[in-house]
Amino acid sequence: MTTVTIERMGQQGDGIAPGPIYAPMTLPGEVVTGKVDGTHLTDIRIVTPSPDRVSPPCSHFRSCGGCQLQHASGDLVADWKREVVAGYLKHAGLEADVRPTITSPAQSRRRASFAARRTKKGAMAGFHGRKSDTIVQVPNCILITPTLRTALPMCEDLAVAGASRKAALSITVTESDTGPDVAVTGGKPLDGTLRITLAALCEQHRLARLTWDGELIGMRAPPGQSMGTARVVPPAGAFLQATEHGQQTLTDLVCSIVSSAKSVVDLFAGCGTFALPLAETVEVHAVEGDSDMMIALDAGWRQAAGLKRVTTETRDLFRRPLLPDELARFDAVVIDPPRAGAVAQMAELARAQVPVIAHVSCNPQTFARDAETLCNAGYLLDWVQPVDQFRWSTHVELVGAFRLAHIAA
Repeated sequence: MTTVTIERMGQQGDGIAPGPIYAPMTLPGEVVTGKVDGTHLTDIRIVTPSPDRVSPPCSHFRSCGGCQLQHASGDLVADWKREVVAGYLKHAGLEADVRPTITSPAQSRRRASFAARRTKKGAMAGFHGRKSDTIVQVPNCILITPTLRTALPMCEDLAVAGASRKAALSITVTESDTGPDVAVTGGKPLDGTLRITLAALCEQHRLARLTWDGELIGMRAPPGQSMGTARVVPPAGAFLQATEHGQQTLTDLVCSIVSSAKSVVDLFAGCGTFALPLAETVEVHAVEGDSDMMIALDAGWRQAAGLKRVTTETRDLFRRPLLPDELARFDAVVIDPPRAGAVAQMAELARAQVPVIAHVSCNPQTFARDAETLCNAGYLLDWVQPVDQFRWSTHVELVGAFRLAHIAA
């Protein structure tokens, strides 16, 4: 057995000892023993625990792969996520005020992707086990909302009806204002019998909408989502912020950054998470590569009362970023790209010199890269706010406030 002292936490939440040696579920400052297998420590025993070590609050933690950090105190996780963001910025040669992490509460995840598999006696549904394809049933999960927990029997019924014996279904369940919005992938091919069975399950479980590998099975009522004062019905399986708390936090931050603008362009706008709340006070042009999302956003705007003008444009911003002459008519930019960031669009933003940019990101590494592009072009990064919608995971989101140096507050 080897004894090591954990010095820090890595990007995947593992403790790291000199070597480096990676030790899962250990914390900085802990003395641990185990067997060294290459660069990893196995058969770990905690000799000297960290004062930040806590008893995992969820009974499923040891087996479920949905959470990685329930053995650490909330303060430690929040501080670590803040340090992750600051570390990537430092690596890019940038300094900024990185604010303390804002964390969504327990039992607030309104969207989850469950795995469901047929068994000899019926079916089982839950999350995949830690680094495993095994499905762990999670009836007492404290991450998701109580409504999502009650959806697990429905997921089992869907597996009995339409899963093959060789593969699990992936079932995305999203809370909406009219009931669960359910999108299934990986099921058997649809035929007449299966359609009838699935339609009956849609009624039995009072689902707002059920789609099967992209095909609509039934919609009892359009599954609406609030985007400010507007109501939007997103396409099945469309992106949605993980928690209502997180969505409101991000929206408030974005609105504060662009509060002095008279016209805003929202890039990678999705279904209107930011565009529609912004339209309560300012005209917005929303750009997104998915035409169905743009249709949903436009419908939400047209049906809402009291909003400023919102225009939409379906456009692949990776291949056809907005150019400086197109950006020149706007006072501010909101951009919320996927994890890969937005290299091409950032280059054009740097050239365009729009006075204010609110950058939302779900990847601190690509955010730091894109932030470097803007700062090299004369922008100041006023502050960065980490937002943790994925409590007890290694995932972190953030908002950054950029202003041209000569007008920075």
